[in-house]
Amino acid sequence: MRRSTDRILTTHTGSLPRPGDLVAMLNAKELGEPYDARAFAARIARAISEVVDRQVETGIDVIGDGEHSKFNWMAYARGRLSGLEEIDSPVRFRGATRDSIEFAAAYEDLKVMHAARSGALVAKRTARPKALVCAGPIEYVGHAELRADLDNLKNALAGRKHEEAFVTAISPSNLELYYENRHYASDEEYLAALGEAMRIEYLAIVEAGFLLQIDDPRMATHYNRATDATVDDCRRFIALRVEALNHAMRGIPTEKIRFHTCYSTNIAPRVHDFELKHFADLMLKVRAGAYVVEAANPRHEHEWAVWRDVKLPDDRIVIPGVVSHCVHLVEHPELVAQRIERFAGVVGRERVIAGTDCGFGTSGAGDEVHPDVAWAKLRALVEGARIASKRLFS
Repeated sequence: MRRSTDRILTTHTGSLPRPGDLVAMLNAKELGEPYDARAFAARIARAISEVVDRQVETGIDVIGDGEHSKFNWMAYARGRLSGLEEIDSPVRFRGATRDSIEFAAAYEDLKVMHAARSGALVAKRTARPKALVCAGPIEYVGHAELRADLDNLKNALAGRKHEEAFVTAISPSNLELYYENRHYASDEEYLAALGEAMRIEYLAIVEAGFLLQIDDPRMATHYNRATDATVDDCRRFIALRVEALNHAMRGIPTEKIRFHTCYSTNIAPRVHDFELKHFADLMLKVRAGAYVVEAANPRHEHEWAVWRDVKLPDDRIVIPGVVSHCVHLVEHPELVAQRIERFAGVVGRERVIAGTDCGFGTSGAGDEVHPDVAWAKLRALVEGARIASKRLFS
């Protein structure tokens, strides 16, 4: 994994805005509607080529495929695992949170605003409330889709200037959340099965020459969802899942892995976000070469100071968000530079790569900043990194 040895490198968290026609195709596939598989595959390949080109033009150093083959960052896995069965029941992870309980009226208003922005697409999707549960042995069956993803990114990168490239993959603990276990005897057994299945994807990404980014929002969001849990309860919960993830990644070189946790898109009050100081030490037990964290929004910008007390191992990198996915203002490049410099001051300039809080265009459902704003933020990220580099490396 490259370090910022002579300038501050830039990257993002994975998801980038998808074109409208691609969103329509992804939704048709997700909803089980008829679609032209050949046209679908061709459009994905073209979209990935286009989003790679745009990242290169913007000046991003460590780039990805924008998750343009995926309905969203987590639901993509449902088609890559056996043992899941649809039931006529609401999806269980969409229950109340500490935040939605305290700000009930605000969340109702946000729901109306979201529906208005998203229009018929969201109405159509939310009219299909069935959930998937684990009803049999979990095995990985997504080899063909995975190979297409890796080939598309490899082809798109050919001849394009970049430092490195990464591919995102979901963690076992998030699959455990989305797909209730009705087959395995214990949480530990279920996590192990999910980890062994996803290990196939993890290994393939690294063997294809890419960095593996593990997406694990549940580490940061479990506290908000588990409304009666204490901080200690959540720490025990996280510790078990860190152990399961490390087992799933066994043998993969640490320097080939980025670990990302966040608080989801969630453009909301977020008063009950789990504070980094409560779990940073557990996050550092994940066998990863870099940690991608939120650090650019009003709930988490102050947490750069946590790294004064929590020692980042010498062989690790931090990728703080220096522009945010949940703030509609475009950050000034000078502010971006200041954010980068704060982190450089506590962990060292070579161990900072400038990133984003979370993904842009995570599902194409209208719950993110406008695509034009997202790309403006990425330009601000690049320009801020240039400003910081002049001051840090002169």
